[in-house]
Amino acid sequence: MTERLELLRGVVHPWHHDHFGHMNVRHYAPFFDDASYHMWTRIGLPYSVMQAEHGVHCVSAQATTRFVRELTAGDLIVIDGVVTRIGTKSTTFHLRLHHADTGALHASYDVVEVFFDPAARASAPMPDGVRARLEAHLLPDMAG
Repeated sequence: MTERLELLRGVVHPWHHDHFGHMNVRHYAPFFDDASYHMWTRIGLPYSVMQAEHGVHCVSAQATTRFVRELTAGDLIVIDGVVTRIGTKSTTFHLRLHHADTGALHASYDVVEVFFDPAARASAPMPDGVRARLEAHLLPDMAG
C-alpha cells in the first residue's frame, strides 16, 4: 500500500506571528511550497532528472490551503504528502501540516502541478516515465 511521504520538518518562530499571536496565513505558503519541491525528490523525480531525462519541469497552477488550527512560536511541524490525481498534463498533491509532537492537523494544501516545456514555454504532456513514478504514490481517496 502507498503511504504518505514525509516531506519537511520545521519550527514556527516569533516572526511568523501576526498581531493575534499565532502564525499568520502568509507563512504557511513557504512551508508548503518547500515541501512540494521535496515531493518530487521523494518520489524519485528531482527537478534535475525531470529536466535532463524528460525535458520538462513543473509549475504550480493552483494551490488551495485549508487552515485547521493555530500554530504559535516554538511549535514543531511536519508536512507529509501524497499524489491524489494524475491527468494528461498535470498532477495534484495533497499535503498535510501536522504538529510534530502531538500529531494534530493544523493545515492542508492541495496543489496542481502542470508539466511545462521550458523551450516551448507551454504546458506539455506528462512523460510516461514520470506517470509511472506518480502512479506508485497515488492515493486518490486522500484528496480534499
